Amino acid sequence: MATQRPKGWRLLKAALQTRKSSIMLAFGFSSGLPFALLIGTLNAWLGEAKINLATIGVLSWIGLSYSFKFLWSPLVDRMPLPLLERIGRRKSWIVLCQAVMIAGFAGLAATNPATNIGTFAIFAVIAALASATQDVAIDAWRIDVADEQTPVELLSAIYQFGYRIASIVGGALALVLAARMSWSLVYLLMGGLIAVIAVIALQAPDTPRPDNDVLHKELEEPGALDPKARGFALAIVGVSWAWAIYTIGHFMISMLTTAPGEKQPSVADFTKHYGPWIILATVLVPLIVSSLINWLRARKRHVLTKADHAHTPLRNALNHLYVALVAPLGELSARLGWGVLIVLGLILTYTLCYNIWSSFAFPFYLDFLHYSKDEVAFASKVFGIFMTMIGIALGGYLFARLGRLPTVLIGAILPVFGNFVYADLAEGGPKLDSVAGTIGLTQLFGLFGFDERMVRLLLAISYENISTGIAGASFVAYLSGIVSKRFTAVQYALLSSLTFLIGSLGRGIAGEAFDTYGYATVFRWTAAAGAFAILFVILEWMRVAAEGRRAEEDTAAKVDEPAKA
Repeated sequence: MATQRPKGWRLLKAALQTRKSSIMLAFGFSSGLPFALLIGTLNAWLGEAKINLATIGVLSWIGLSYSFKFLWSPLVDRMPLPLLERIGRRKSWIVLCQAVMIAGFAGLAATNPATNIGTFAIFAVIAALASATQDVAIDAWRIDVADEQTPVELLSAIYQFGYRIASIVGGALALVLAARMSWSLVYLLMGGLIAVIAVIALQAPDTPRPDNDVLHKELEEPGALDPKARGFALAIVGVSWAWAIYTIGHFMISMLTTAPGEKQPSVADFTKHYGPWIILATVLVPLIVSSLINWLRARKRHVLTKADHAHTPLRNALNHLYVALVAPLGELSARLGWGVLIVLGLILTYTLCYNIWSSFAFPFYLDFLHYSKDEVAFASKVFGIFMTMIGIALGGYLFARLGRLPTVLIGAILPVFGNFVYADLAEGGPKLDSVAGTIGLTQLFGLFGFDERMVRLLLAISYENISTGIAGASFVAYLSGIVSKRFTAVQYALLSSLTFLIGSLGRGIAGEAFDTYGYATVFRWTAAAGAFAILFVILEWMRVAAEGRRAEEDTAAKVDEPAKA
């Protein structure tokens, strides 16, 4: 029988009942706080420091740390840390990452981004890498320590509860504090919160490291690709990923270390010349290699003829990388055939129209529209979170009522109109004012002391967060349904990381475009980008429908065969 997840205050009560669950709440907070501070709130600080939007866009690429964290997950999983290993297999990594994050926040606090953006960016990258690595260790800890009293479903719900609390603290509370003290002091205080969590982490239970563990038994069985062929495939994919990460990192460094007065490199030129190659290296090369592996296995070439149980720490680590980088796309392409191109197209473009500009929300509200920090904190991080929860609930309802792909299509269409809403907001909100007045929102919110200008912002955020909440819920459900039961964790990790790839690359060019053409124009351009997602959803719907018809024909043919006999 499935474990029922408690909600609301019952979830908080459950989180405080046992040592494991209370520590899980703290770990969820420790994961959510740096993400909120580095991916969202940091841009408010940069906007206040008058950093141009092109630079903010490039610095937002630190978010790729969270997308690419599966690349170094084998290291976190397999490598004992000298000296720290004695405190625990997973705790050692968690505490190390928390110490690095504290140092990163202290470095940010000690650096003036207006005069030393390069050093500031280094500390941000360090903190983001530590945060992403901490997430790997916390995810593993949650699975390891789960038991009958605290099952993984309960721990996962508690983790999300702590994460959401942290998003309010790192977003709304940080903005409120920044209106009353310096940003440097705000980040020092947030680092202090991480230090408190580190003390709690030392009290966490842990599991022993297995002495002799084979990671993936399927790679040892007859019919699996032999180790040399796996190594060759992994080398090709690994070099492709390494080149892509180096190229992005090198451009970030050149952009952020440009001397004052010198012309910065063009993000638009970089995206135009290197963007397609980065997509090729991280998506198409692994797909081609995976398809070639399927071809070799189908023809029984370079495969094991008998079981190979030999293993070493190096082979285990390489097997882990192989299963993270090559096997997920191999299974997907074998199962879907050419349809995998449609699925990958949908994954790459689905969140494009709102992910591209999300990093610029705080500079847009604070510096362009001149709302106060308190107003933005309430609208985006308190009121907005409730609107997102409504959107997620609506997404689940629509999924149950309409089915998977109709809801995914709705989730692709609605955010496009959200960009037009923000374009109107950038131009003074005449249409928003008209809608608010017509449906009575101006009068309703006026009862709570909100003027027309604030109603305009709340209405825009309401539509945006509800529509993206629906889109997010439907997309997670779609992605969860498309992954293989045999490769659930690694396949989901890889595919979900690809979701943010184009959006993250696009943020750099969006920042430069905001500076050049203005917010309203770029919002309309990013809305047009949503057409690609709509197209791929329609193609996926057609593919699934055709697959269903073939399945029905095959079933009918099998039924007819005995009758003819």
